[in-house]
Amino acid sequence: MTSLTALRNRAVGALGRVSMYRFVLMALSLLAVIAFVLTVAGQIAGDPLALPVSLVVLAAAIIVVDAVAQRLLGRTWRIESAVITALILLFVLRPTLDPAGIAGLAVAGAVASASKYLLAWRGRHIFNPAAAGATVLTVLSIPFPDLGASAWWVGSPVLAVPVILLGGLVLVRTEKVRVVAVFLVVAVAVALVRTFVQYAQVSLPVDATVIGQVLWSSPFLFLGAFMLSEPLTLPPRRRQQYAVAALVGALAGWPILIGDVSLGQERALLIGNLLAFFFAYRAAVRLTFVERTALTPSVRELTFRAHRGFRFRPGQYLELEVPHRRPDARGTRREFSIVSAPAELPEVRIAIREGSQSSYKKALALVEPGRDLPVTGVWGDFVLPARTDAKVLLVAAGIGVTPFVSQLREMRMAGERRDVVMVYVASDAEELAFRDDIIAAGIPVMVVTRDEPRNLPDHWTWTGGARLTAASLATLVPDLTERHAFISGPPRLIADLAPALSRARSLTTDAFAGY
Repeated sequence: MTSLTALRNRAVGALGRVSMYRFVLMALSLLAVIAFVLTVAGQIAGDPLALPVSLVVLAAAIIVVDAVAQRLLGRTWRIESAVITALILLFVLRPTLDPAGIAGLAVAGAVASASKYLLAWRGRHIFNPAAAGATVLTVLSIPFPDLGASAWWVGSPVLAVPVILLGGLVLVRTEKVRVVAVFLVVAVAVALVRTFVQYAQVSLPVDATVIGQVLWSSPFLFLGAFMLSEPLTLPPRRRQQYAVAALVGALAGWPILIGDVSLGQERALLIGNLLAFFFAYRAAVRLTFVERTALTPSVRELTFRAHRGFRFRPGQYLELEVPHRRPDARGTRREFSIVSAPAELPEVRIAIREGSQSSYKKALALVEPGRDLPVTGVWGDFVLPARTDAKVLLVAAGIGVTPFVSQLREMRMAGERRDVVMVYVASDAEELAFRDDIIAAGIPVMVVTRDEPRNLPDHWTWTGGARLTAASLATLVPDLTERHAFISGPPRLIADLAPALSRARSLTTDAFAGY
């Protein structure tokens, strides 16, 4: 488990250098190239020319609707999102050169794009756009069969390995490995039960070949990695995400017929989207920017005023969108841990570290007081144990201190008493942000900086070291095995400390992959 934790956080750090949308786009594009090569080689049935033609038709339909909608709404147009939807639909629908089939692809693409704006709530998709487009086309195919319908040809066994490898990387980047694992286990288990039942009804034996077909010829891997994992259609808490994953898995594994339409794959995902929306329909709001305050030479605190029932738990994070022209590869959205406490609402505060030359950071620095910015949602399970008598260890590195500040503020304002110890790592003493808030909490703090901080309170200790290691952490916190450990900071540090933190009663991580 220690090795897996270290490996996972190193992978998150490496993949986090590319925006989520750009990374998914790269993975799907590579999968499309692989599919085209396999079709040319005769490993996948169909005309090779149908793949690029179908992709162009899908992309054109989506881009046209997106461009019109974005212009009407005054938003920044992001071509990555349009192409991602087109690529997903390419693998869900049947590529074709038939004129009627091409018209069907255009309809599916247009519906998928329109659903982002017509079926949305406070900036949040209610349904996965590709699933919505595929479902509408399938329903239309009942009276107009020449239009085509969803085929999920991506479930071909020759594509299984590429989907596993590329989908696995996407899940690591989006940190949805466990959620999709729940979906896959449920979907495969239900599909196997269905297979056994169907074969028993006709008195046929089930051999290894049949089981292999269920595992390698199903589109479950693609559905989970590239559609179910979409952040904008998932609920905020992990247990809620597990519930959605299990529901979609059950419905996808055993499709149900409603009239002449099968309730499977994309239709199962739409029902899961509805459950997710029920969990998170109040998460997307708008924040009005108030002011920015310098905390350290490189850290700035940004204060906002929330509208319409903004809610969160201490330790959770929000995704803030700053629309701007010509965004770079990281896009127009970033995730920030909330620094303020729920008791301070409607005031909401986050913190950022300056120095990055990303287009997002530059745009955020130019935001004027009074401007409204959309928050697409609030997520995270980085929350303290429900039992207040549980011993807790907080390990913060740099800007990773932000979720702990929210938790400590809420504890102080609620008069809550906990046995909490903090280890605070910073590059040097002047970069220790939120000192006053942490001091007010009255908890023991061990500081790891290159230089000795001045005027430390009695319950703060400078460790005298410039670097925190697994060995030094075990020495600083001798009762580590009795504590629930929480660590927030760069993935590399989390990976380095994994050997020591694995000895804690529990471990919860919050990796900052960078901005």
